[in-house]
Order: sequence, then C-alpha cells, then structure tokens
Amino acid sequence: MSGALSGNVAVVTGASSGIGEATARALADAGATVALLARRRDRLESLAGERGGDTSVHEVDVSDPDAVRRAVEDVVARHGRLDVLVNNAGYGSMTPAAESDLAEWRTMVDVNVNGVLATTHAALAHLTEAARGERGIADVVTVSSVAGRKVAGPAVNVYAATKHAVGAFSEALRQELGSAHVRVGLVEPGLVRSELTEGQGAAQRAESEMELGLMEAEDIADAIVYMVTRPRRTAVNEMLVRPTEQTR
Repeated sequence: MSGALSGNVAVVTGASSGIGEATARALADAGATVALLARRRDRLESLAGERGGDTSVHEVDVSDPDAVRRAVEDVVARHGRLDVLVNNAGYGSMTPAAESDLAEWRTMVDVNVNGVLATTHAALAHLTEAARGERGIADVVTVSSVAGRKVAGPAVNVYAATKHAVGAFSEALRQELGSAHVRVGLVEPGLVRSELTEGQGAAQRAESEMELGLMEAEDIADAIVYMVTRPRRTAVNEMLVRPTEQTR
C-alpha cells in the first residue's frame, strides 16, 4: 500500500484493543508495515488477518523485558528494520490509596513505566539505524494521559505517577536523540472510550455530562499518525487531546 509511511515498519504495543488497535489500523492505512505486540494473541491474529499483507503478530507482556527484547528482534528479523515505535500498552486502577491493593500499584508501574522503558531500550539501536536510511527520520511515540500533566483527583494516585514518569523519560529522550534524527513524542489523551474508562465507570459518568461525548480511539490514532508523518525537520513532541467538553 502506498502512503506517507510506505516502506516503513512500525511496532505498536497494546495493539489488541482500543488506542493500540486503532493506531495499528491507521499506521497500516498510511502505508506502514505494522508489527502487533500484546498479550492477547487471538485478538492480534484477528486484526492481522483482517489487515493482511505483512502485518505480524508478537504475543508479549511488556512488563517482561527479556520477552520484549526477543519480540523486537523478531520484528527486525522478519521485516528488516524498525522506523516507528508506539508505546501504547497501559494499565490503570483508580482506587483511593487506603483501599488499594499493592499488587495493583506494582502492575501499573510494571506496565506503564517499565514496559515503556523495556520496549524503548530494545528498539533504540534499530531506530537510530533507520534514521540514517532513506526516510532520514525515525519516531518514538508514547501514549501517556492527561493524568501525566495534572492529578485530577486523589484516586488517580499511582496511575498519575506512572504517566508523569513517562513524560519525564520522553523529554530526556527527546534531548538525547534529536541529533540522531529520532523524534520523540508524547500523546496525552483525555477521556477516550476504552476498556479502561468503561471498566472504571468513567465512560458512563462522562456520557451523562457531555453532549458531544467522549473521544474514540481513532481520534488518538489520528494524532499519532500526524506526529510521525511530519516533515523530517519538524517534531511534534507533545500533544494534549481532550474531549471538547472535558474540563479537567
């Protein structure tokens, strides 16, 4: 398929649903060959079968750094390169601290922080190599949250802490990699209809208060594709995207 990303290979973590699935579709529509990473292999295979072409499936838990490295190496062995990394896999639990399960906190840190670190670390050498190629640029985009900019309430506690952490990591990475022509971007969605928001009841509460409703996963996928298809002289390093009527 021809398009702005024709000839490029993109890795999307958390690609089995929500923003990850929508992003994988959008990148493929822009011409990229997409490698799908997530734990739920059946969903990945369904998406890959639908998209056809060279779409590849890699069952992996991003909190396992050894498994992540093997998956990234598998992607490069199969497709020959890696041009775009989208760190999308995430986990959230919104419970007051006194009522929280410590294991839930650890899971959020393992997925939202350590998963981003492991995947980015595994991809960096391949991204810098790709940036020296014909396109002359490579991209790392991490999906954060509006909670990474402002703590909206007490129950957001550890979730917000993880998203602040990846924001700081992304900014440091941006400063480090610009001279290597690897762009680093952070997308911070507000309320998006997803398994997370529906599981926490946020979607239902917001729907009752917003005439225009929540964003859909495709809205964030559009933002990600915009970031990675700018001219190589231009880097969109941070993008906050909220529903029109969201006030926090």
